[in-house]
Amino acid sequence: MIRFTVVTITYQAEAVLQRTLDSVACQTYPGIEHLIVDGASKDGTLLLAERYKAQSDASGNGHQVIIKSEPDRGIYDAMNKGLTQASGDYIVYMNAGDSFPQADTLEQIFHRCRLGERPADELPGVLYGNTDVVDNDGRYLHPRRLQPPERLTWRSFRQGMLVCHQAFYARVDIAKNVQFDTRYRFSADVDWCIRVMKETERMGLSLSNAHLVVANYTEEGTTTQNHRASLLERYRVMASHYGHVQTFLLHCWFVVRAFIYKG
Repeated sequence: MIRFTVVTITYQAEAVLQRTLDSVACQTYPGIEHLIVDGASKDGTLLLAERYKAQSDASGNGHQVIIKSEPDRGIYDAMNKGLTQASGDYIVYMNAGDSFPQADTLEQIFHRCRLGERPADELPGVLYGNTDVVDNDGRYLHPRRLQPPERLTWRSFRQGMLVCHQAFYARVDIAKNVQFDTRYRFSADVDWCIRVMKETERMGLSLSNAHLVVANYTEEGTTTQNHRASLLERYRVMASHYGHVQTFLLHCWFVVRAFIYKG
């Protein structure tokens, strides 16, 4: 059976974590490893996590919950810790406040991407889908503005991060060799997704579109709160992969696109 490793990064996340835990707990797909990587929270985060683990262990739902709590050097350091520990076939980051939209989301991904029909060495390098945006209470707001293309490649991100990391499932054997670059404070996820897709192409593997909404995420994350610094860093990331000239021209188009979108 294909196993999904869901990694949840937490720090002082008591107010929003339960929604994420509930959305993983109710998944009908049994092959789930849930890693909760906490940055030594001082609030009730760990109490929620421990209670969730005890309930999961007693339920017999086939989910394995692992909790690790210790100081880290930021969110991408914590994400690398989760990646290092992952033992499933695919890894997805569903951080505190994020959630699966339906109880059968992972089951649908499994069937829609035909994972049960492929030999292990021919499994897609990346599975991906659509994302909806919710508010801080988990209420639906709107679809994410940037939508994934029918056929995704590493070159697709020239148009922006068309698939957010909550909707990006990387094959673990590939992802473990492509760690997050912790020199970036806000955009290491963009860089990581591009490098995972590059490696997928190098290996001659496919990227599979699940054709459904696979994640809900909240807008008010660290990147949103540090918008200008995030944009500058993302420019550096894109220039490193696509070249300075092309990145500059594309960002001119992004400005026009944003103006049209607001209008």
